Amino acid sequence: MATDLLFTGIAPLISAVLTGLAVVAIWMALAPASSGKAMNTRLQGFVGRSDPLEMDEMGQSLKTRAVSPIIHKVLSFLGGLLPKRNMEELSAKLTQAGDPGGLTVLDFVGLRLILAGAAAAGAFFYFARDNTFLVVLRNAMIAMLLGFMLPKFWLSNLIKKRKTEIARALPDALDMLTIGVEAGLAFESALLRVGDQWNNALSQEFRRVVSEMRVGVPRNESLRRLAERTQVEDLSTFVAVLIQSNMLGVSISQVLHTQADQMRLKRRQHAEEQAHAATVKIVVVLVFFVLPSLFIVVLGPAAPRIADALSMASGGR
Repeated sequence: MATDLLFTGIAPLISAVLTGLAVVAIWMALAPASSGKAMNTRLQGFVGRSDPLEMDEMGQSLKTRAVSPIIHKVLSFLGGLLPKRNMEELSAKLTQAGDPGGLTVLDFVGLRLILAGAAAAGAFFYFARDNTFLVVLRNAMIAMLLGFMLPKFWLSNLIKKRKTEIARALPDALDMLTIGVEAGLAFESALLRVGDQWNNALSQEFRRVVSEMRVGVPRNESLRRLAERTQVEDLSTFVAVLIQSNMLGVSISQVLHTQADQMRLKRRQHAEEQAHAATVKIVVVLVFFVLPSLFIVVLGPAAPRIADALSMASGGR
């Protein structure tokens, strides 16, 4: 009885709070933050444009000029409520994921809080009909935890996919870089040609390197930033060799040719490794899925007769 009275008194307050969080989540979904793209937009403006500021601010939509900054402030306020000791690590992960949606660190933390509140609100309203207060509170807490952790899993998946995409595109990109440099192009022009040829994570990073070089960043520093942003082992090795060759005065075409051969060899070895690992995986599937099904199909019709024969033999004894 006391639990029901407590539930009746607290339920309106909890409903109001969770409803407000759900409204903010829907608001954010309709107009995601885009202010985090400012620096990338300015850098990309130097590639293929004569005037990087050709888009007038007043020519943008009302959503971009008015709504998005408000959303950004709300997310930043919510993100600032958490400790800042992991902000640098989270910023590095967002960079490795390619800055999805232009989210900053505070935007991402605020997004996690909003999703947690929306999930808790949904669970609260769904289970509040035919359950006690403790059951509703337990389910809301579980939903809130799932909503808070879901963006983290999403970000980890994006990082993994982007690293795989960069590693797969690197050998072909090095081949094209080698051809361009040996044909007489400068290294910057060869990078830009690779960036224009494909539209993947590696070509986007090459375009960003060219943009940084054009705004005055030294070549070695731009390459180091490339390795730090991607955190791909093969690309980091290539960048280290390229920086050393620049310091020692070695021909870039020779270095690119050697690295392209090594990357093709690594890709072939990786494919062979995956082919050998497929045999073990097939054995696991055969033992746990294919063979039991085969036994059921083959021995299933004869199972009653075998059982009858065994019962008659035991009865005869």
